[in-house]
Amino acid sequence: MTRKILLKGLCCGLLAVSLQAHALESDRKQPIEIEADQGELDQKNQSTTFSGNVVIKQGTLNIRAASVNVVRSADGQQTMKASGSPVRFGQTLDGGKGTVNGEANQVEYSSASNVVKLSGNAKVTRGGDKAEGAVITYNTRTEVYTVSGSKAAGGKPGKRVNIVIQPSSTGGKK
Repeated sequence: MTRKILLKGLCCGLLAVSLQAHALESDRKQPIEIEADQGELDQKNQSTTFSGNVVIKQGTLNIRAASVNVVRSADGQQTMKASGSPVRFGQTLDGGKGTVNGEANQVEYSSASNVVKLSGNAKVTRGGDKAEGAVITYNTRTEVYTVSGSKAAGGKPGKRVNIVIQPSSTGGKK
C-alpha cells in the first residue's frame, strides 16, 4: 500500500514537472511506465529512488533522467528531485498546440508549493517560444514562469536570460 502511494506521488510530481500548460488530458488516464537500471523503496523514510537511465512515460509525457527521488512527508506532501546531464522532458499539449519540451541539470517539484524548479542550463520550448536561463521556476497553481540568469564571479558578466516569443496570429486565421 505504501509503495503504491509513493509511486502515485512520484507520478504526480513527474506530471507537474512536465509543466502542464494544458497538457493532454488523456495522458492522466494512461498507465505510468518506469524503466531504470535500479529502483529502491525506503518505507521507513517514505522515499522512492530510481537510478541509471531512468525513463518515465505516461501517454505523451516522457521524462529521462540519471536519477529520480520522491519523498513523501508525514502530512502527505511530496517532493521530487530528478538529476541528469541533462534531465529531459516533453509532452503534447491539448488543442493541437504542439508540444512543450524542456531540459535542465536538475528538476525539483514540491506539491506543497506547487513549484517546479529547473536549474543548471534550463531550457523550455513550446512551439516557437523559448526560455533559457540558469534557473526557470514555474508555479503550477498561478501559471507564472520566472527565468533567472547566472551571476558570474569576480565581477565578470554572467549569463543573461534568453526569451523568444512568437507573434500571435491575427485576424482569426489558422
